[in-house]
Amino acid sequence: MFEKILIANRGEIACRVIKTARKMGIKTVAVYSDADKAALHVQMADEAVHIGPPPANQSYIVIDKIMDAIRQTGAQAVHPGYGFLSENKLFAEALAKEGVAFIGPPAGAIEAMGDKITSKKIAQEAGVSTVPGYMGLIEDAEEAVKISNQIGYPVMIKASAGGGGKGMRIAWNDTEAREGFQSSKNEAANSFGDDRIFIEKFVTQPRHIEIQVLCDGHGNGIYLGERECSIQRRNQKVVEEAPSPFLDEATRKAMGEQAVALAKAVDYASAGTVEFIVDGEKNFYFLEMNTRLQVEHPVTELITGVDLVEQMIRVANGETLAMTQDDVKLTGWAIENRLYAEDPYRNFLPSIGRLTAYRPPAETEAYTPGTAAGAAGDVVVRNDTGVYEGGEISMYYDPMIAKLCTWAPTRDTAIAAMRVALDSFEVEGIGHNLPFLSAVMDHERFISGEITTAFIAEEYPEGFEGVTLPEADLKKIAASAAAMYRVAEIRRARISGRMDNHERTVGTDWVVSLQGQNFPLTIDADPKGSTVTFTDGTAHRVASDWTPGDSLAHIDVDGEALVLKVGKITSGFRMRSRGADLKVNVRTPRQAELAALMPEKLPPDTSKMLLCPMPGLIVKVNVEVGDEVQEGQALCTVEAMKMENILRAEKKAVVSKINASAGDSLAVDEVIMEFE
Repeated sequence: MFEKILIANRGEIACRVIKTARKMGIKTVAVYSDADKAALHVQMADEAVHIGPPPANQSYIVIDKIMDAIRQTGAQAVHPGYGFLSENKLFAEALAKEGVAFIGPPAGAIEAMGDKITSKKIAQEAGVSTVPGYMGLIEDAEEAVKISNQIGYPVMIKASAGGGGKGMRIAWNDTEAREGFQSSKNEAANSFGDDRIFIEKFVTQPRHIEIQVLCDGHGNGIYLGERECSIQRRNQKVVEEAPSPFLDEATRKAMGEQAVALAKAVDYASAGTVEFIVDGEKNFYFLEMNTRLQVEHPVTELITGVDLVEQMIRVANGETLAMTQDDVKLTGWAIENRLYAEDPYRNFLPSIGRLTAYRPPAETEAYTPGTAAGAAGDVVVRNDTGVYEGGEISMYYDPMIAKLCTWAPTRDTAIAAMRVALDSFEVEGIGHNLPFLSAVMDHERFISGEITTAFIAEEYPEGFEGVTLPEADLKKIAASAAAMYRVAEIRRARISGRMDNHERTVGTDWVVSLQGQNFPLTIDADPKGSTVTFTDGTAHRVASDWTPGDSLAHIDVDGEALVLKVGKITSGFRMRSRGADLKVNVRTPRQAELAALMPEKLPPDTSKMLLCPMPGLIVKVNVEVGDEVQEGQALCTVEAMKMENILRAEKKAVVSKINASAGDSLAVDEVIMEFE
């Protein structure tokens, strides 16, 4: 077995590989850019080598720099993680030339399957059903428009060397095809150093279901079930689960056998994923093969008990698979939520900055990859991350912070466990998508399993504006807030040095205001908790060990768990639960009466300004001072976290002032331009 491996990656996947290497007794080497010198993967590894400036094309994807790090440290093998050089055949060839093992598939398989155009041709030759499309390379935007018309809108414009949603656009007309082609080329060049583009038919109402395969170098191959990855935003996965709530055993077997056959056709050896589009009749079409470890691999590990990273290392070491297809058993249900540094209230735009608080829910100690999740208990919580409290989220890399997973015997209990885990996850200092993830977990359509890749676009067409909780949930939160506020008031009343007969009595009658509603209530407290009674006669029994100052409150309301993130505000709390962000005021009846007379403070008028929606780099300004712009017209392009974002005019106006130009780095809400 290898004594030392180098991990040619960063973030959570580098940390994930280090964990398995430690378990196997293998020393690890991390590589890092200037932006990552204090990163978690650098701290976890046995050794670390600096490889250059922050941009990936000057550090993490420069093959010569990785090779130098290998020579410096004497690493015998390299795990590429995902992204960066993981599907680069030149990197695999360079390692082979140096006599270093690549913990991934052979270079020939990477070349055949890593290129979407070539892989689709091979799939067709192998008899795999594929989506209609144009297989040749496309030279310019006008040719892209012509081809799109021949295929028929809508079409998907894709980077041939792409992955992770980068360099991918859906076009519904000629204008979108023209713009999408150029943006896809730019993103592909920046992310992969390869700007080749192809176009295929976009299948409406599809499900995105993928098969995990595992092959060795001795002709053996198995599939480890499927993952449902249909909940996506901008073609990037947000929620994954295994197994799929849609597939039956016959379809699973057919997809799995086809995936293994495709892998064997290119002499595949390692872990890999074959992605399919599945329609409502369970017809499936080959989409692409990812010749690497997938981001969402933990859900497969949770339901199979197979440590995929360990298997990749063993295959790279020349070992034969220790299991056959008959040994693969799918147990229980696993769900993964990707926590991104992006603000759902700003149309999911990237957010960067320092993590002033980062406290994930406690992981299940009894579970480690490579063991059956069921052996660890009724519920398993797992959090794969590459950050820590006080660390910084950089503008140079992917915005994913962590992958939160839960496992349980059934899908319903796995979802319930995920709700509690999300509510228990504390992240401050940046915008993040925790509220949105909580909303999805509570969404009737997700709970039913009737989801497609259009789920987010269809259910949140105007973007995410927060969650409006039903009155029954509001009453539980109101009861909890009143009981918590009473505890804080009693503490404030117990001051030392006060004059005799000047004690402050804490009353029992309160009015709790939240989400535009007022709830008058009475608290009857005892040593074990409080009974909170509302004016309509309903009551809740509330118990908790929360103390003032705690940022997380675990409340028992009528025997059910309620988790609240708590922040102090005047006369109450900021409370976040189940995707809702609530300003909760707790007042005496007289205070509530007076508060109702106070005027509401209005936000400043920014209707005549274009504000930068996220920290980023101005790539292009499309207009000049004096130009009359129309609704929907492109004003400028901002790049952040490897994604280009075109900012458009919301209405007809005349540009009166431009405050930024191409190359400028702007903070969130900086004024880019002003209008008359």
